[in-house]
Amino acid sequence: MNARLSASELEERLEDLLEACLSSRRTAAALVPGLAALERGQQDFVLHWAGVVARSSAELAYQFAAAAPRALAVLGERGAEAWLVQAMDVYDHGSMYAASAALKDLTGFVRSWDAQADAVRFEDAGRVLELFLWGLSGRRLRVAAADEPWTDTETVYLPHEVTLYAARNRNFLVYKAMAALAWAQCRFETFAPALGAAVEASAHPARVRRWLAFLEAVRLGAKLERALPGLARDMRVLQQPAPDARVAAAAAPLADPDAPLEATLAALGAVDLARAPPAWPYVVRLHPERAQEVREARIGRERETFRALLGGLRDAEREEGGAPGAGPGRFEARVSESAATGERTVELFLDGAAVSPPADAASLMQSILQDLGTLPPEYLEPAGAGAYAPSTPAGAAGDDGAAEAEAGAAVYDEWDYARRHYRRGWCVLRSRDVHPGDPAFVWRTLERYRPQIASLKRTFEALRGEDRLHRREPYGDGIDLDAAVAGLADAAAGRELPERLFVRRHRTERSIAVMFLVDMSGSTKGWINDAEREALVLLCEALEVLGDRYAIYGFSGMTRKRCELYRVKRFDEPYGAEVKARIAGIMPQDYTRMGVAIRHITRMLAAEDARTRLLVTLSDGKPDDFGDGYRGEYGIEDTRQALVEARRAGVHPFCITIDEQARAYLPHMYGAANFVLVDDVRRLPLQVAGVYRRLTA
Repeated sequence: MNARLSASELEERLEDLLEACLSSRRTAAALVPGLAALERGQQDFVLHWAGVVARSSAELAYQFAAAAPRALAVLGERGAEAWLVQAMDVYDHGSMYAASAALKDLTGFVRSWDAQADAVRFEDAGRVLELFLWGLSGRRLRVAAADEPWTDTETVYLPHEVTLYAARNRNFLVYKAMAALAWAQCRFETFAPALGAAVEASAHPARVRRWLAFLEAVRLGAKLERALPGLARDMRVLQQPAPDARVAAAAAPLADPDAPLEATLAALGAVDLARAPPAWPYVVRLHPERAQEVREARIGRERETFRALLGGLRDAEREEGGAPGAGPGRFEARVSESAATGERTVELFLDGAAVSPPADAASLMQSILQDLGTLPPEYLEPAGAGAYAPSTPAGAAGDDGAAEAEAGAAVYDEWDYARRHYRRGWCVLRSRDVHPGDPAFVWRTLERYRPQIASLKRTFEALRGEDRLHRREPYGDGIDLDAAVAGLADAAAGRELPERLFVRRHRTERSIAVMFLVDMSGSTKGWINDAEREALVLLCEALEVLGDRYAIYGFSGMTRKRCELYRVKRFDEPYGAEVKARIAGIMPQDYTRMGVAIRHITRMLAAEDARTRLLVTLSDGKPDDFGDGYRGEYGIEDTRQALVEARRAGVHPFCITIDEQARAYLPHMYGAANFVLVDDVRRLPLQVAGVYRRLTA
């Protein structure tokens, strides 16, 4: 164990850190007696945090050092860190006076800390839980804070905080279990009309609600065991207290993962409603009347949206076939369900031929299936002409989210590596279109790279989806001989001939959404900017052959309050004259504050309905900005944290750079295998297309 720092050593270190606020009347020596009595680890703690705070305010750092011995005595290091970070958050968004008052109110902080030291708050867990829900099948669900956990089938409401256990990881598990159970209520038909009828018919509706919520937790727990076995194992730890013998016997049939809602209603008749059900901490309340209101509104809305989708799909198929009036335009839907996972898939047929709906429509069909169990005939009558325009899922941030609509900007947290905490609401980002440039630039690029583009198109054509043979199907294009032989053997042995005797060809569609994020900082001026634009032209030409969904945005800005994202091509926008003009118009701007741009792009990609979401950044250097300390390690660590958040959201980041110093920092930011260095800027256009082919093959 290191020896304590002496008084003279402490005074010397403090003078270096706090020089800006010291004077003949206020010296570092006044702080030394309190710090000299601390253990060496606590002394290092105070000196480290005094240095962190001094970067923002030497005055606040002095006040912290003066109050730190008492704070450590009553809170320990973890609590003292939370006390200081709270004051720093106040300073970031308030004033020096308000931050000083927060530091001085140590007694008030101690009271709240004692009560909530291990609490998990919605503001910290909500975003992670929303991304978790987006990764599950079925309808996209958003999350919001409320007084109790429940869902209306479109929004999952979770408590403002969870403080049930003396361990943060256990409290977060309660949050996660609540979210998963609410998802299961939506996914496995908890809110069928029979549930509301059971509540309405009861003389004690409040008791019935409580018991139905518990019994549904048992039934849906069995389904989660099949869908999310790891989470289900963790949830069993939370199932305290255990039900008594009578309740256990009534709930026994619900342990079958195929048990329907009717099994829950049957179990309700076998319990004593006068008694309270076991108080499992993650049980989600039931409000069937509210869910029914939302469900009815959604059914009508989604029916019209789906019919419009079919109308656009029919028109597109006819145009592709070159016969605008061919066929009556009748759609058929075939729904199949996996016996192993319970997942349902839908195949669409137009006049008997299989068609592939837009990938964005998958969640819409899953939502309809959750409500109705099938696609009714009236849903399969296409509406009038017009392409399908998918709407942003509830709770998903599109190109211009709620925050942007309110003030023309989106506000994001930023990671401060020295504090080891986020600066809340620190960066302001605005989206704008790239001003069109010279259309001749694209034409010149196409002429210059004509042989290479032809080669790229041939290469990308090979990556298209291919037909795969599915065996042992209930219907199909031919006989599955292996299944037929086995079936005849069964028949000869007196067993029933199986139904799955066919083979069926199914085109495997690529489900990829890729975002190209282009560095538009001032350092890209000249050759680099030309190479970036040429690379985008080559990519777009090749991707049009491949059919992958892609978008292109640029980023730049100056300081945390002027971060800018430049729209070049949206996901739903065709590669036409406007997009080509914007590519030509990509020009160097200001600085390279990357973290906020990556966070915004991650929100956009997370809202895309695709199995693979890829973020490819084209950059000429490390993160950088003007005047507020972002340059250097701060910017690298913030960008790295933003990339960690992207991976948690199911987005795979990759970087293509021409910075010769990239090996010194990109492995730390992206990982050793998630970047490529192009040593000759003139090779960038062909390198970018090649990298994309490798990433998505």
